[in-house]
Amino acid sequence: MNKDGRPLGFFHIVGSVLASFVGVQKSANRERDFRHGRARDFIFVGLVLTALFVLGLWGLVRLVMYFAAPVG
Repeated sequence: MNKDGRPLGFFHIVGSVLASFVGVQKSANRERDFRHGRARDFIFVGLVLTALFVLGLWGLVRLVMYFAAPVG
């Protein structure tokens, strides 16, 4: 819930998870997350974003290897 009593929105959760990936988060946002957020939402978004990150790296490596392959 936010200051006005509503639950945290999707973009608040995604922003907090992305900030945790980098290791930087405002103290006020961290406190908001712990007070009004649900752990399962953060865990689910964290797993999805981690999977997307790994798949993105895998795709990037495949693309680089494709273009780096010797011709002939």
